[in-house]
Amino acid sequence: MLLFEGLLFEGLLFEGRPIGAIVLDIEGTTTDIAFVKNTLFPYAEQRLERFMADFAPTPKGQTILNQVRAEVDNANLSQADCVAQLLTWARADQKVTPLKAVQGLIWDEGYRTKAYYSHLYEDVAAHLRSWHRRGVPLYIYSSGSIGAQKLLFAHTIAGDLTPCLRGYFDTTTGPKLEAASYEKIAATLGMAAAELLFLSDHPGELAAARQAGWQVGAVQRPGTADFGDDLTVVSDFGQLPLTFS
Repeated sequence: MLLFEGLLFEGLLFEGRPIGAIVLDIEGTTTDIAFVKNTLFPYAEQRLERFMADFAPTPKGQTILNQVRAEVDNANLSQADCVAQLLTWARADQKVTPLKAVQGLIWDEGYRTKAYYSHLYEDVAAHLRSWHRRGVPLYIYSSGSIGAQKLLFAHTIAGDLTPCLRGYFDTTTGPKLEAASYEKIAATLGMAAAELLFLSDHPGELAAARQAGWQVGAVQRPGTADFGDDLTVVSDFGQLPLTFS
């Protein structure tokens, strides 16, 4: 048995193979993508121009503007054109780091004013809390910024789940469709790839994690794509073939 931050970790097996941590995707895995697309994205898009008008002169605002310029390879892009580019990315649902940073800052305002609470599938909160109580290290890897991830789990319909989560990874680690990103996460955690379990609804992400040597579980929520026969597929975290040794 291992002791993690005062919690007893008895040892966890996935399909009979030991794992040392679980890494979860968000959209389509813990949270209905409709919440992100129909609530969070419109909220940020409607406020982006006003927000950047106030935020751009600050040091952090200048950093974001320079990130936009770097993304489009134009160091002379004006502030107005940078904001226009952010809006273009937002409307196309592009997973670009400076856009994700701005969206996270705007969403913070929405959470603080209780304009909305984060959606969770019914099984998620109970299992995150149960795994946490048993000492399982839990992490998030999402295309949303780390700040946005923390906000989402701090303001859910089931309460604050951030105490259950050990850490967060976003696109600053690397694209979710590239095996190198999962190799980098394993190195950051100081764990062997084979001891990490990634849960996602996205076949491409699962393929990248598997290529990096991770164990993977496919989560099929209502409306998500079908998976191949080579994957363990569940529609509820309670169906995962997890056992404690």
